[in-house]
Amino acid sequence: MALIETVRQRLPVKYRELAKFLVVGGTSYVVDVGLFSLLSHTVLSEKVITAKGISVIIATILSYILNREWSFNSRGGRERHHEAMLFFVVNGIALALNLVPLAISQYVIGIQPGSYSAVTVTIANFVSANIIGTGLGMAFRFWAYRKWVFPEELTPHPEFVAAEAAAQAAVEAPASERIPSQPLRSDPAEYAPGAGRPHA
Repeated sequence: MALIETVRQRLPVKYRELAKFLVVGGTSYVVDVGLFSLLSHTVLSEKVITAKGISVIIATILSYILNREWSFNSRGGRERHHEAMLFFVVNGIALALNLVPLAISQYVIGIQPGSYSAVTVTIANFVSANIIGTGLGMAFRFWAYRKWVFPEELTPHPEFVAAEAAAQAAVEAPASERIPSQPLRSDPAEYAPGAGRPHA
């Protein structure tokens, strides 16, 4: 926890929400994969589609709870049931977006067994599904969560509040406090041209 706290303090405030979102995404991914592997090798070994459906639903529920209570805990603006419904809709759209690069690789470019080697097909599937697709889905989720699921900032971050207060105080401070006063010369002769120069 000390490492997480150190990173949190060093990371700029505007990126902390994104960092927490990525942590939640990684946690949900591990739960999805782990639960699917467990179910598909035990009680649902002959029903892998059902196993995957269960793991996806549980991982999505976990993701909603963690995002709401941690990643976007300072945002909201909707009733709870509307918020949850939109969260699942957004995740459904993100899942479809995740599949687009794989579909393009398979059916548009035609990288399939029989046309390419097994190694080429494996690499293409991995890159299109797990790198490009996952990145596209995560980018959409982060944008959509802020735009539709948690649209309003309810409590600004304390560091933002402190910075705004300091800036406001600087603006409202009297001129004498912002600009140091310069001592005035008492002898008018000092302002005359050539004043202070030695006489020839």
